This record gives sequence, C-alpha cells and structure tokens, in this order.
Amino acid sequence: MVCPDKFRGSLSAAEAAAAIASGLERGGLTDIVRLPLADGGDGTLDALVAAVGGSLRHATVTGPLGAPVDAQWAALPGSVAVVEMARASGLALVGAAENDPLRATTRGTGELIAAAARAGHRRIIVAVGGSATTDGGLGALDALGWSLAGLEVTVACDVVTPFLEAARVYGPQKGATAAQVALLTRRLERLADLYEQRTGVDARVIEGAGAAGGLAGGLAAIGARLEPGFDVVANAVGLDDALEGASLIVTGEGRLDATSLAGKVVGGALGAAADHGVVHRAVVCGIADDDARAALEANGVIVLALADRAWDLDDAHARAELLCQEAALELTRSLR
Repeated sequence: MVCPDKFRGSLSAAEAAAAIASGLERGGLTDIVRLPLADGGDGTLDALVAAVGGSLRHATVTGPLGAPVDAQWAALPGSVAVVEMARASGLALVGAAENDPLRATTRGTGELIAAAARAGHRRIIVAVGGSATTDGGLGALDALGWSLAGLEVTVACDVVTPFLEAARVYGPQKGATAAQVALLTRRLERLADLYEQRTGVDARVIEGAGAAGGLAGGLAAIGARLEPGFDVVANAVGLDDALEGASLIVTGEGRLDATSLAGKVVGGALGAAADHGVVHRAVVCGIADDDARAALEANGVIVLALADRAWDLDDAHARAELLCQEAALELTRSLR
C-alpha cells in the first residue's frame, strides 16, 4: 500500500505515490496499490480524484477579495462532490502580502457548494485548508441563503481550533496585524451570537469550528457535519478495505514532525495499518524532525528522508520525484 500526502511545493499526493511505487517496483515488489491521501487541507480534491476517479468541473465564483475566479470542484463516483475552499477563498489566490484580512470573504466557497448542488449532487465534502479568510463563514452562508436545502455537507477539518480562536491562531499568517486580530475576534464573537440566535447552534462549543477562519463553524451552524479531515478522506477512498491483506504500507509527506502524528496523513495511515496488522511500515518524507523520526523508529517504522539524499533542501525539492524512487528502492533492500 502506497498512500502518501502531498510533498508541499514539490509533488502532489498522486505524484508522490507514483514515484514511491516506481521505486518499489524497481526493487522487485509486486501487487502495489496506490492510494493518495490528504487530511482535509489544500490538496484534498486532487488526492480524492486521483484515488477514486471522477471529473473536475469549473465555476466562476467570487474570489477572497471580491474579484471573480475560475474555481475547480470535483464530481466523484456515487454522486459525491468535493469542494476545496482554497480554490475559491484561498490565500494562494491573493498572497499574504496582498490580502485584506478584514475584507476577505468565503462567499466564493458558498457559491461552489451551490454550483455542486445545482449539478445534482446531494452529498458534498468541503475541504477547508488554505483560506485567506476570517469571516466566520458569513460570506458562504449568505451565498447559500443560510440553508443547505437538504444537502448532506461534510466539512473535512485538519485542525481542532475553536471558533473564537480562529483570528488569534491564523490571522497573522493571513496578513492581520495585532489590532486587526482583536477586531476580527470581536467580529467572531458577534457572529457566534448571531448564529445561535438564527439557527440555535452555538459554534463556540464545536471542536474545529475555527477551521478556515471560522468557515467550519458557520457551515456547522446551518447543519453541516464537522469531521477529522483524514477520516473523511480515508473513508471516501476505502483505506480500511484496501489495507486488508497488505504486508507493507508506505506513507509520507513533505515535512515529518510532531503534527504528522496528530490527525495528519502519516499518523492516520500508520494507525490504520497497525489496526490491520500490517507487518512492515515505512515513511518517506522530505525532511524529518529528529523527535518524530525517533518516535516512529522506536515503534518499528522505517523513516527515509529525501534531505538525507540531497545536497540541500533546494536540491531535495528539485529532485523530489527521483529521490522518492531512490528511497523506496532502498526500502525494498532493507526488507530482505
């Protein structure tokens, strides 16, 4: 089983899976299953399409600062749609230096959800990483008319941040000054009151409601379910079924650190493999934090870092595909 996350800035999850699988094949292994994974952040849409198939669709929606953007969403088998809020309301669309954290809106994400519904999809997964916004999801709710209209919406969260902490935790990385963080926090407090008054749902007590600047909490207020992003993706791609009978699992990501083992792909995949009694477990990563490496190796997990095979980090980024192949080939030799 080859089931990595993306290597940010170098390889998508599907590209990483292909490179690792190639190295395993060169080492003589057969019956290799590729299953790219994600944790609900940016890259989730690509990972799901690569793992289960489907088609990409386009919609012109309101960007984070109001200008129209051409945003992709995905139609998966089984009439499931995937909306990645980073495609409509993401920081990458404007850049931290150019972002206006007070004005940035999630309206385009609501418009993407509405576009998927108009196409006939009643089950929608919303991945909420990479946002430019701290509007508590108000823009998205306005675009949806404050109703999911019978849609089954699952919000894939990769954090557990409370609703009222969204500005303090994420505001600075979206360009907010200390004064703006205080203002955004007061706005979230007022929104929490408004949501409770209008829907009866208190976003302040929902774990993970602060994801994407409070978008998760806003959607929860009108009936969406918030679930750990890794679990959402793992269930959608059938990870448990795929692990039946597996003898080796190789997962990975760009940077292995303590967070990798707490709700992210690496920790989730290794945990699932342990539950299924997979004998051999390995991680291929770009760079490995010493403590995270030691913790995994103490539990019998083989850790292979691309940085250990490169001149420097720039070289590791530039040659990530080849280095993934080489790391996987080395892994096959260590298993003999």
